[in-house]
Amino acid sequence: MDEPHEPPLPEPDARALRFLRRLVTALTATMMLGMVVLVVLFLTRFPGTTGSPLLPEGLALPQGAVPLAVTRGPDFWAVVTEAREILIFDAAGALRQRVPALPTEPPG
Repeated sequence: MDEPHEPPLPEPDARALRFLRRLVTALTATMMLGMVVLVVLFLTRFPGTTGSPLLPEGLALPQGAVPLAVTRGPDFWAVVTEAREILIFDAAGALRQRVPALPTEPPG
């Protein structure tokens, strides 16, 4: 059996259909390129870590302190340690204050 043939599209409709096909192809390519850029940025900006954050030069932690997080303020550094303690250093790297962190589970 022969399939029914559709009548040819008028020229304005055919042009619009070609435009839409090119537009969809361009948008698909743009999205694919965007995904590649995002993956590359994630891989270069968030490389695998060694388990503890890098400390700035001149910042010496007390003996046995293992850093979990490091935060920089305008004139201080704050280091959270595995012992649940927050160490506050001045801009020169001298230890100024030790603050016990709150427990992770509420008492009782």
